[in-house]
Amino acid sequence: MTDQIRWTQYFCLACATSAALGIIIEPAWAHSSEETLGGFWSGFLHPVTGFDHLIAMVGVGIWGAFLGVPAIWLLPVIFPLVMAMGGVIGITGVPMPSVETWIAASAVAIGLGISLALRPPLSVAILIVAVFAIFHGYAHGAEMPHTANPLAYAVGFVLATGALHLCGIAFGLLERNSAGRIAVRAAGGVIAMLGVGFLAGAL
Repeated sequence: MTDQIRWTQYFCLACATSAALGIIIEPAWAHSSEETLGGFWSGFLHPVTGFDHLIAMVGVGIWGAFLGVPAIWLLPVIFPLVMAMGGVIGITGVPMPSVETWIAASAVAIGLGISLALRPPLSVAILIVAVFAIFHGYAHGAEMPHTANPLAYAVGFVLATGALHLCGIAFGLLERNSAGRIAVRAAGGVIAMLGVGFLAGAL
């Protein structure tokens, strides 16, 4: 168990470092991506540098780890798949109301699910994650640079989302011991509170 916790900490640190580097060099990567990778880096960096997206996506991974098998892999698979469909809607320009409100609400709901140790039926958890994923995807698609290739851009934000889910899963596995359980629940509370802040700004 000690080794598992140590490697989990290393993985979370690597994720945090990657996110920080992404924020620092995002302008240069976003510009070069339009010329070299068709917008892949713009798509990849959008969830990483958008803090409202980041906390919700990490939260999905944490909640999946908390709920256990099969949610630990179902939630992080369903979210990107449905999010990609939302991205298509955003790219095509179909109007969707209250997108930012729903994104903020996703952090509140998922954070509360973690902090309050809520264990809904698997179908309910999947429905919650899928509904919120549509709005996250829509925001990604709607904010795609005009010069980006839609497919490359979508691949970028889907892969970034998967990486954030993995970060959440790695941290959520700490729940298997008493000390880690406190840290995981506390993280859920932080995600929920940050979501409330974003929600207040969106309303």
